[in-house]
This record gives sequence, C-alpha cells and structure tokens, in this order.
Amino acid sequence: MAADVPGGATTGLTRAPRLMPVLAKGVLTGFGKHPRPDAALPRTRLVLPAVRIGLGRAATYARVCGYDATEPLPVTYPHILGFPLAARLMSARDFPLPMLGLVHTGIEITQYAPLHPTDTLELTVFAGALRPHRRGTEVVMTTEARRGGALVWHDRSTYLARHRTAGGSGPSGDSAPDSPRAPGPSGDARDLPVRARWRLPADLGRRHAAVSGDYNPIHLHALTARPLGFPRAIAHGMWTFARCAAEAVLPGTATLRISAEFRSPVLLPATVAYAYETTRNGGTFQLRGAPEERARVHLEGRVETDV
Repeated sequence: MAADVPGGATTGLTRAPRLMPVLAKGVLTGFGKHPRPDAALPRTRLVLPAVRIGLGRAATYARVCGYDATEPLPVTYPHILGFPLAARLMSARDFPLPMLGLVHTGIEITQYAPLHPTDTLELTVFAGALRPHRRGTEVVMTTEARRGGALVWHDRSTYLARHRTAGGSGPSGDSAPDSPRAPGPSGDARDLPVRARWRLPADLGRRHAAVSGDYNPIHLHALTARPLGFPRAIAHGMWTFARCAAEAVLPGTATLRISAEFRSPVLLPATVAYAYETTRNGGTFQLRGAPEERARVHLEGRVETDV
C-alpha cells in the first residue's frame, strides 16, 4: 500500500481536468523531448478530494463494459476517474516522456474493499518510476482511491515511450495512451480454454469514449485512425480489460488483485474469444482473435483473490 515515491509536492484540485484539452496539450509539450530511463521524474502528486460517481454514470459504464450490475462498482471504473489526472501529469512540460505515442502496456489493480456508485472518493495520482524497456522507456503511473481516509483501491499502469535502445531496438508505428500497440514479454502465450465469443461492433470505440471521456481518434472511425497508422478504429485497451474483468471477477468478491498485459490492438469490428482457466486463488484469462487457432493474443491477465 506504500507509495512508489515518497514525498513530493501535492497539488489539490477542485475538479477533474477535461481530458481532451489535456491530451491536446500533451501533443504540443511533447515536441523536443528525448525519453531515457535515467531522466528526472516530477514528484508532483495530484489530489482530487471529493469524487462523486453517481448511479447513472456507473450504470452506463457497466452496460458498455459487459457488467450485469453496478453493485459493487466495476473494479476498473476508478481508473477511468483517475486517468484525466494522470494525463495532466504526463502532458506537463517537465514530464520526461512525450505524450504522443505513449503505449499502455500493462495495468495492475488492487481492491482492498468493495466500492459503490454512491461512494465519495479521494483520488491521488502520481508518476512512480521510470524504467528501461527493450523497446524504449516505461513510466509507472499510480492512482490511489481513498474512502473516509482509508486506501480502498490502487492502480499501477505502465506506459511505454518507444525509442531506440542500446540493444538496437527502435520505435515502429504510432500509437497513443490507452492503445495496446506493443507486444508483451517475449514467448508464446499458452492457449487457455475458450469460455465465450464476443462480436464487437464498429462503434464500440465511440460508445466507450462516451463513458470514459477518451475520444482519441484511433478509437472513433477508420478515417481518423488511418492517419495514425491503423487501418480501422481500434478498441480501447481499457475496454478490453474491463470486459474481461466483468467475466473473471465473481460477483461479491470483496478484495482482489487483477492485472493484464496489453499485447496487440483489436481492430473494429471484430469477433474475439474470451478464454479463462481457474487457478488456486483466482484465474488467468486471455482475449484472443477468432478463429482461435493460432490467433493473436490481444490481452493476457490474471485475477487473485488472496490479497
């Protein structure tokens, strides 16, 4: 439960930043940045003290992401609440990585108590660490949610800035925050038994944008995705994670840890296969293309209830 980086200046906010202006600012401030893992990382902590969710917002999000109910609150939803704060930090001039092209490579959420749509939460967001990656430099962004002063939810997300490294690996293609462009760790993922197949409509990116605020053009239309290197619009990485979490987390689970690595984007429309296998204290899951034989793995993760 300890913060990744102790100390640092705390900036209190009265309302969440508007996401799209922050993303636009990030494009401008990214010019001239040269990412490297030994760069100085700002120690600013943004705090939003009284976030009210509301039944309507929670219900709409739950429907889009495949949850049957909003009680308890979907485990992924606080990430949606905190992402505008993370984007504000990453768009700052003193942030060492350019925001344009950042790739959401992984996420780990720990829930210490059930959350509810009627809760009032205090959100804290900060950049925890920079670290080398075989394709560039990764930053760990941390989001914490407190209720009545107690830490009830914690999220660590990794974002990759691709650039040439000492090993000779360089950037390829374009992407943006929340786009699962980069592959996960080397090695073939083991196929898990398929539990469901989902048909994803062409407008899924627009539907998720309406409940998340992330109107990145790569998720909206083929016409807006093509200039950024995609033949069609792609699903939000956080939608793929939330949809898998809706299946992998049993209703009524009070405490849990759920994590995933984003392997490759889902081009819309698409048919995907959800695969799951039970383990001693939870399970492992995948989202794969269809047909499943030799299909690309879009996402691979695990859920643990012994936390």
